[in-house]
Amino acid sequence: MNDSDYPAEIIERAMTTRGEIQLQRRGNDYEIISNGTFLMATYNGESERLLVRSALQYVSQPQHVLIGGLGVGFSLQEALLDPRVEQVTVIEIEQKIIDWNKTELADVSDRAVEHLKTRVIHADLIDWIGNTNEQFDLICLDIDNGPDWKVFEQNHSLYHESSFCKLHRLLQPGGCITFWSANASPVFAERMEQYFGNVEVLDVEQSHGEPDYIFLSRKLEV
Repeated sequence: MNDSDYPAEIIERAMTTRGEIQLQRRGNDYEIISNGTFLMATYNGESERLLVRSALQYVSQPQHVLIGGLGVGFSLQEALLDPRVEQVTVIEIEQKIIDWNKTELADVSDRAVEHLKTRVIHADLIDWIGNTNEQFDLICLDIDNGPDWKVFEQNHSLYHESSFCKLHRLLQPGGCITFWSANASPVFAERMEQYFGNVEVLDVEQSHGEPDYIFLSRKLEV
């Protein structure tokens, strides 16, 4: 019996400005549910790790990393494992997810949010990228469920030209950008390629359901 097959035990349920968010446990694993829709779990984190790992292999000096979406901390933990990384900035819109990563979920990522190289910012990524002048060697985004299946419709613009222009400005020459998605999206890959260059699509098989996907592109050096 896999942990995902155990009945759910609700740890905490809270109302936010974006609706209801819930942390629940199945066996030894945890799940986060938003407005009744599954968002993430601790038993299927390979694609969240690959979101970062796939980008790290293409950048010789990935000193500064931007991660959009904290989740259960897998992507952050993966970035911190690379000794070349000097700072990881994580943008997370839900304060409850930040809190849970410091409490119930802390050991899942080896307390990655408490690492000296970690900077967690409670903000809407779409707003934040339009108001910062920082630049990053890696930008790794795991927002909602990807370009085609969104829990929050306001995340739509992240996967279109208005946000691509901002992200391109934040990405250092020679840097790498990745997007996580719960489904294949050839249209998104084509749109992304117009702004960031050649796009590589990686699929990650899941024990239940369809694969997860990573869209990866490298910004040309000047």
